Amino acid sequence: MSIERSNPSGTVAWTGIAGELLLALFKGVVGYFTGSKALLGDALYSASDAAGALARRIPWRTSSKLRSAQQADLRAGRTEPILAILFSVLVLMGGLQIAVAAVRDLASGRVQTPGQFTLIAILVSLAVKEALFQFQYRQSKKQGDGMHTVYADNHRFSLYSSITVLIGVILTMTGSAFHWSMLQYMDSISALIVAALLLRRGYRLIVSSVYGQLVQETEQEDAINFIDTVQRVHGVITVDDLKASEQGHYITIDLKISVNPRITVQEGAEIADRVKKLLMHRFLHVSIVNIQVVPYDPGYPYKSNHHLTDNEQPTLLQ
Repeated sequence: MSIERSNPSGTVAWTGIAGELLLALFKGVVGYFTGSKALLGDALYSASDAAGALARRIPWRTSSKLRSAQQADLRAGRTEPILAILFSVLVLMGGLQIAVAAVRDLASGRVQTPGQFTLIAILVSLAVKEALFQFQYRQSKKQGDGMHTVYADNHRFSLYSSITVLIGVILTMTGSAFHWSMLQYMDSISALIVAALLLRRGYRLIVSSVYGQLVQETEQEDAINFIDTVQRVHGVITVDDLKASEQGHYITIDLKISVNPRITVQEGAEIADRVKKLLMHRFLHVSIVNIQVVPYDPGYPYKSNHHLTDNEQPTLLQ
């Protein structure tokens, strides 16, 4: 069943990667021949989106024990460290180069007005980008793989980049048509804004790869420590579920424990109270502990004899 769900998810992801690469190539060629630094920066941003998605899709982890962690990384937008750091360095270098070129044009007063084909290319890329996002977002929501939040976050800032380029090109063309010298520099100014977005993109790739891995390892270690602590409490048979959510500098724990089904409700409440006090005393960053106490049920065929005596219905025909 997991194989049937992974194929559509992979198809959606690879479709987005191919689309972003084609858009980057298209905008890069148009920006190079028309001299639009802003469009070149937008092309690099599309390439960074494709690179980030590619880093998430490459299956470096092949161990069956780490498959669940890999799926969690995909939903959280985390990437493999080595590949993501390489991509982020390239993005940072590209952003710095775009910024230097834009500053050089502004300082020298060298203005090159983009042609009408530049405007058409931006509008076409916006339409294609929106179509790709809608396809990925709707398919992800339909499959329930949790990737729609990653798509939405990436698309938002990618849209900011494209709209900034669009406004810069329109203002530059307007300034050239009416001989307004101030507006003729808007393409270079928008290139600086896109370069800032690229620097942000590269920084986030580094953070999501390196720091994200450390956060995940810390969360797993904390969960193991929480479970070990709860299991030391007298009266707790099993820990059925544990969820720890971070709220600022504090942690809230939602816990489900199993106890002896023969004890009273009051005794179960006392066990839960001991668990709560122990967790909050041992882990100072734990502020709230919500505990659900359920009777322990070993299930068939490990039912104890008292289930048979309590059952008033005959098990054989009389």
